[in-house]
Amino acid sequence: MPELTRKRPEFRNINAFTDLTTYRLPAAGWVSILHRVSGLLMFLLLPLIVWLFDTSVSSEISYERFASAFAGGIGFVPAWFLKLVVLALIWAYLHHLIAGVRHLWMDVSHDAVSKQFGKTSAVVTLVLSIGLTVVLGAKLFGLY
Repeated sequence: MPELTRKRPEFRNINAFTDLTTYRLPAAGWVSILHRVSGLLMFLLLPLIVWLFDTSVSSEISYERFASAFAGGIGFVPAWFLKLVVLALIWAYLHHLIAGVRHLWMDVSHDAVSKQFGKTSAVVTLVLSIGLTVVLGAKLFGLY
């Protein structure tokens, strides 16, 4: 009879107003959310990507227009803002690619996947995507 009276664990829903401020999302959760954000960002900025590609390869004149956009801006959009948008696109592409490879690896080797591997690969994904973005951003802003 003591087994029947033993208290079972209580699970409750989290309250968005009180619990979300104290909830610590694991690294794998951040990678998952940022994977979705990076995909959405690339989708929304697809017209800019097409324009950048078109003006860079159409002709020598259009390439000069492309280069001048990063030097002096386009109309009322300053060059630094265009560079920040392109930097966000660089991050989105790198993060989406690295997180996608991580997910593919976990799908292929599902026998070797553990909680520790998920945490480690999530941290590696975040570090690689941010590190490569910093390196390419330094090139974009002319630091080397």
